[in-house]
Amino acid sequence: MQKARVHSAEGGSRHTQESLAEALGVDRTTIGRWESGRATPQPWMRPKLAKALRTSLDQLAVLLSPPQGEPAVPAQSSGHAPAAGRPQGVRDTGLIVEAVAADSSESALFLHFASTSNVDSTLLEQLDADIVRLAKDYVSKPLTDVFQDISTLRRAVFDLLRGRQRPHQTAHLYLAAGRLCGLATHVALDLGQYAAAATHSRTAWRCAESAGDNGLRAWVRSVQSLIAYWQQNYRQAADLARSGLPYAIVGTIAARLLSLEARAAAAIGDTERALRAVEAAADARHAHSGESELPGVFTFPDAKQWAYAGTTLLAINSLPHLGRAIEASSRAITLYESAPEEDRSSGDLQAARLDLATAHLVNGDIDGVHDALTVVLGVTPDRRTASISKRLHALSARLAEPVYARSPMVMGLRETVREACTRPSLTNPTESAT
Repeated sequence: MQKARVHSAEGGSRHTQESLAEALGVDRTTIGRWESGRATPQPWMRPKLAKALRTSLDQLAVLLSPPQGEPAVPAQSSGHAPAAGRPQGVRDTGLIVEAVAADSSESALFLHFASTSNVDSTLLEQLDADIVRLAKDYVSKPLTDVFQDISTLRRAVFDLLRGRQRPHQTAHLYLAAGRLCGLATHVALDLGQYAAAATHSRTAWRCAESAGDNGLRAWVRSVQSLIAYWQQNYRQAADLARSGLPYAIVGTIAARLLSLEARAAAAIGDTERALRAVEAAADARHAHSGESELPGVFTFPDAKQWAYAGTTLLAINSLPHLGRAIEASSRAITLYESAPEEDRSSGDLQAARLDLATAHLVNGDIDGVHDALTVVLGVTPDRRTASISKRLHALSARLAEPVYARSPMVMGLRETVREACTRPSLTNPTESAT
């Protein structure tokens, strides 16, 4: 390979031997051997070399090819051409000494690489603390207050993973990246951006695999179930939730997954599966109570489990279960309202109230509908997520059914809800739904 070619690919960037060696993490003599044609880069080094020279792998192959008529040097060889006039296999002592010195330099460079890290225990502790803070803030603060921090920290962890660290530190970083991708999934879900949510969730799953963390695997399956549910792929949502259960070893994640399965099963009319999952969720909570896990959006509080039970029992669309649905949604509201402010999820409260309003409507209790809607209709746009907007639209459609056409009270509610559906929100569900 000619010297000029090493230093500059066509349309690329120029390097000295020293700067190219530094960019690649090799000794300068290695670059010298490549230039003289006494050796060629190893296959694993070629992508890095192409990047440094700002060229493609195909162009690099051309650059590395010997001039016509000259024999190619094997990639694995670090040897030298035999001295002129000597039999094949006899080497010049000076060249061998140079090669051995270069080999030892490369070993020293690799030792430095293997012994250094771009992270330390303090940085990892700070990352964990930041993720806990964001997980807590996500529950109680508007999405607009936490999105930027989630995005910035996620990019920072991605950059760290592109650097150097010891294996246990790499696993820790993958766990952090997976959790931050999970938070990003929730952001996209709340905005009704399901394709973006799916992308974040796939990356979160890959990070969970790289970290070898079952808790994160189970939690990612739960958010993937959510994506499928809000895309109305209810059977897939139920199956995704079920597929996460083998990883649900500690904490409340098993109760979350079973509650998601129950809600999705009810949506496809599988009442038996839905009721079994509701009961199994209650058993799972009791079995894993008191076990530690990340707080905030990563945990599944009792109030949220009651909210899911209310949605499930309401979706069964059976009068015998209607009273249980009202009881479950009411209990969820009571638990959320009595919780500390930082644990009070605005979205879950709105969802429980909308379920309660729907249940009262089916039960013919119009005053109950009005009471349940009062708080929801007063919520500011930055707290109106895609799922809440969809629930409002569904309630508006239900109020417009012919059975309620002659009720003056329902007509008034219908106009109020219809007007609320036109107000600004975080997203327009009619545009985000697919």
